[in-house]
This record gives sequence, C-alpha cells and structure tokens, in this order.
Amino acid sequence: MVFEPFEDESDFGLLAEKLADPDAAVRRVAVMELADTADPEAISLIATTVKDASPEVRLQAAIAFGEFDGVETSSALCLLLQDADDRVSQAATYSLSELKDPKSADPLLELTAHESEKVRMGALLGLKQLRRPDALANGIEAMKDPVSAVRIQAVGVVGYLQTEDALPALIASCRDSDPEVRRTAVGALAFSKSSHAKDALLAALGDENWAVREIAAEVLGKFFVGDDTKLLIPLLDDPYWQVRVKATRSLGKLKVVEAIEKIGAQLGEQTSNLRKEAAAALGEIANKAALPYLEKLVDDPDPDVRKNVRWALGRIG
Repeated sequence: MVFEPFEDESDFGLLAEKLADPDAAVRRVAVMELADTADPEAISLIATTVKDASPEVRLQAAIAFGEFDGVETSSALCLLLQDADDRVSQAATYSLSELKDPKSADPLLELTAHESEKVRMGALLGLKQLRRPDALANGIEAMKDPVSAVRIQAVGVVGYLQTEDALPALIASCRDSDPEVRRTAVGALAFSKSSHAKDALLAALGDENWAVREIAAEVLGKFFVGDDTKLLIPLLDDPYWQVRVKATRSLGKLKVVEAIEKIGAQLGEQTSNLRKEAAAALGEIANKAALPYLEKLVDDPDPDVRKNVRWALGRIG
C-alpha cells in the first residue's frame, strides 16, 4: 500500500478519520503522525487506540505517548502497561519512565499492588521519576513484594524521595535476601547522614556480594565518619578489583593517612584503573609519606596513570 505524505499535521480531523480506517497500517501511521505534531490535542486521539485490535497500532501508541506528559497520557499508558502483548507493555513502561509532571503519578499509584508483576514494575518505575511524596507508602509496601525485581523498583521509588521517613524501610532492605535489592538499598542511603544510615553502610562493607561491598565503599566516601573511615582499609584486600577501586577513592576523599601504605600497594596492580585511582587518592591525602610510591610510577605505561601521578606529586609539592 502506498501512503500519501501527510502535509498538514494540524489537521486532526483527517487524522481522526485515519484512526478509524479498517487498515491497521493506516491507523498505525496516523498514530505516528499525531505524535509528530507534539500537540497536546493529539493525546486524546492517540488514547482512542489503546484498545485497538492490532497490537502494532497499540505498540505505536505506547511509543507515541513518550512524546507527551500529564494525567491523560499517564492514564492511557497505564492501560497499555496491562496489555497482553509484551512488546506493548514494555514500550508503555519506557514511556512511563519519561513522564515528568508529578500529577502523572495519580493513575500509577493504583497499580503498585496490581496482580501482574510487569504492571507493578512499570508503575513503580514511573513513580520513581516523578518523586511524589505520597508515593512513599506505596513504595514501602512494594518493598515487601515476593518478586525481587519489583522490590528493586520499590527501593528506587522510596530512595528517590530522599526523606528520613524512608530510612527504616531502606535499612531493612539492606538485609534483603536478594543481593541486587541490597545493592540498590545501600546506594539509596547516600542522601542521609544519620548514624543509622552509617551503621547500615558499615555493615554492608562485610556483605557476601561484591557489588554490595562496592556501593557501600562508594557511598561511605560521602560521609565524615571519623575513626570509622579506617574500616574501609580492609577492603583494599578485597578479591574484586571493583571493590578496591571504590574503597581507594573513598579513602582518598576522606584523607585517611593510615591507608597510604595499602593504597600505595595498589600502584603495583596490573589493572590500570586501580593504579589510576590509587594515584588520585594519594594526591587527595597529600601526605609526603606517599612520595616513594608515586615516584615509581612517573613513567607508567598508561597515560591516565601518569597524569594522576603528576597531579598527586604536585599536590604533595
């Protein structure tokens, strides 16, 4: 079939006729043309296709709504999120994550306890970006969901709100049975400077999962925790270099002089990321005890390492 080019994107009457065409291909193109107008008037017309007989048309509608915002858009996407076709529901989930108007959260709040896992996840993902304070209760309840993937999204909703009222739930999720939930919860504690958050982060340094230890080491770099900073030093012996990188960075930011010897040892690692981070950390600490370690790497084969070594030597002076 040959389509005539659409010359007047403001002619919603013509597009409405195309949406009623018996040919699904015509209806799909009409949805695309409506999205191209970027005119809020197009929302109600596209919404008429959320129950179209053709999954291709519904899929195009889910994609098209990514160009719009507001409650009407969110309501239509909530219907598409529940679509039997996984392609449609996935596209709706993505479009929901693009919403910015806090009012768009209203339809989503009703779906956080939906019987479908994919619907709960999509609703929570949309709510996370909108940061509606009244989503806190929904998020905390969803953190008890039997599906770990849903709990991860729920932690995101609660963590994005950055409120001390969320701390007990976030700290509890730091002990979740799923390591990815724990990792997300530990990362979400970065906003708080409370002693309870600090204790949870320090406990996470001993987590059995390396990704949890890694994020805990990173977040602790944003805290001023006195003698507790020394508890990061053992992580420089962690079997995972990713953990050692984050621990090195945090020890540098916190200027932990007691870590100089251990950080200096990282300069002999084969992984260039470790050497680069170690040089930067020694520069942050800026103590003359680091000079012997740094002077050995002035001719390192990696240019980024050499750059950090020169910077660190300049800092120490």
